[in-house]
Amino acid sequence: MVRPRSPLARLRWRRRLRSLAALLLIAAMAIIAWTWPPSPVHVVPLVHVIDGDSLTVRQEGGPVTIRLTGIDAAEYRQDCARRDASRWPCGRDARTALERLAGRGPLHCEVAAKDRYDRTLATCRTRPFPDGVDLGAEMVRLGWAVASSDAYLAEEAEAQAQRRGIWQGSFVRPAEWRAAHDRAATVPTAPDE
Repeated sequence: MVRPRSPLARLRWRRRLRSLAALLLIAAMAIIAWTWPPSPVHVVPLVHVIDGDSLTVRQEGGPVTIRLTGIDAAEYRQDCARRDASRWPCGRDARTALERLAGRGPLHCEVAAKDRYDRTLATCRTRPFPDGVDLGAEMVRLGWAVASSDAYLAEEAEAQAQRRGIWQGSFVRPAEWRAAHDRAATVPTAPDE
């Protein structure tokens, strides 16, 4: 004869089964992460730097605009204030900083996606990983861009603490600056009477 199981024994078996299921799920996720192919890295010649977070490269015979992921640099026409309240063209300086970092190319870019402006979103380095400089990380570390994702928060904190680049005084965050200046350009004016 089969003895009925006690409620305590059933509870123990349920816990064991749940633990086994969780362990199998973790193992499956580890296998997927281990075997998942990395994003392809494209070696592309640099054509020119547009601003502090965008550049043009040549790929497959034509120009491609790349927007560096994880950062938002001062806009080319944007001015910032120094501690003494004097204005300076921080957007132009951000562009110059990216030109210096990128050099003459080629760049090693890991493409992520396309944005709504049809720019290619990518992380670019001056040489293959792990060598070379991550352009986005270095722009944030030098204070010419703010982190727009969690990837470069440590670099942003360092730049802010050292008062580098745009952190040397006050500035409007690039996204806010774009929003204010795009709206100003589209505000209708009253016709002359």
